Amino acid sequence: MTENALKRWPSREALSRAGMVKSRRALAWAARLFALGLLLWTTFTSGHLGAWKIAAGALGVLVCGLAAWAFWRTTLQHRLLPSLALLALLLAIATVGVGTGFRVPAIVLWCGCAISAIERLPLVAALPATSVALSAFAAVNNDVWLTTAATAGGLALAGYVLRLDAEARGSAQRLLAQERAARVAEAESAALAERARIAREIHDVLAHSLSAQMVHLEAARLLIERGGDREQILERVVAARGMAREGLAETRQALSALRGEMSPVEDFLSELVATADGADITVAGERQPLPAEASQAVRRVAQEALTNVRKHAPGAKVHMRLEYGEHEVTLGVRDSGGPPGELSGAGAGYGLLGMRERAELLGGSLEAGPDEEGFVVTLRVPV
Repeated sequence: MTENALKRWPSREALSRAGMVKSRRALAWAARLFALGLLLWTTFTSGHLGAWKIAAGALGVLVCGLAAWAFWRTTLQHRLLPSLALLALLLAIATVGVGTGFRVPAIVLWCGCAISAIERLPLVAALPATSVALSAFAAVNNDVWLTTAATAGGLALAGYVLRLDAEARGSAQRLLAQERAARVAEAESAALAERARIAREIHDVLAHSLSAQMVHLEAARLLIERGGDREQILERVVAARGMAREGLAETRQALSALRGEMSPVEDFLSELVATADGADITVAGERQPLPAEASQAVRRVAQEALTNVRKHAPGAKVHMRLEYGEHEVTLGVRDSGGPPGELSGAGAGYGLLGMRERAELLGGSLEAGPDEEGFVVTLRVPV
């Protein structure tokens, strides 16, 4: 046994009886009260006791009760010196009791001190205290030495068993507290993750919608500055208004997605390309329902890619391909290229960085760059 094990106190959970079921606690108290009542009855009803001895005995019982309660409190607080002092007081009362005719109560008190010392004190202090108590018990016991030795060994073993039982109960209480704390932390983490997801969805919707509106409003501003045709200016303003309506619709759709009420992603993409001139879509592979996060990633990347085409290559043809694989879904958006538009620098928008971050959050990837014709955006998301 290591030095730390000898000096270690039983845990406070063990010493406080925390976790003990009510039925077991009630049974323990009933056994204690029955033994105490029987002991007091046999002691104070014996004929050889005078009035003064009965009064001294009653006072001794009261002092022992108070000392035992104080011993329970000081050991619960892991205060070694006060605990040893109270234990010494109880042993001294038992010694005085033998000299004044209270032999049986003294023996019971010694045995109780021996068990309590092993159960509630560090072993480095409990073993000497228990040895003193059991030695005093053996000195006044009238049984043969073998019976006395067996009784003393049984008392020491009982105290150690109670100590182990209390430690096991304390460990169970600590594990239960740790499990509860882990559940609380998990719930808080899930709440934070859900808040982050909601914030990301709202940000993506607004970024796409406002970016598209910025394109048309910037075009209208340039036309006004250059004295452009009134019809062209009006067309841009009407387009911006349309984008605002689309943004409102997308916001409602995002809220529906957060409630788990999303339409199939291929239907959404078909509606999206239908609103863009010169865009088409191909769906390949066996269609399957996608997780909410994966579905939202595909939708947002498709929207942002089309917005980038409007800004950087107006009038280009766009081909979108959605392919369902066994373990991932792939979205490819390819444009035919063209001269940069006059609004290519208008508005930063969400951009490729935001699309890549969204993909990486899901364990996927996003590749974007020019090819021999135009610009290609490829999103891969595990499903």
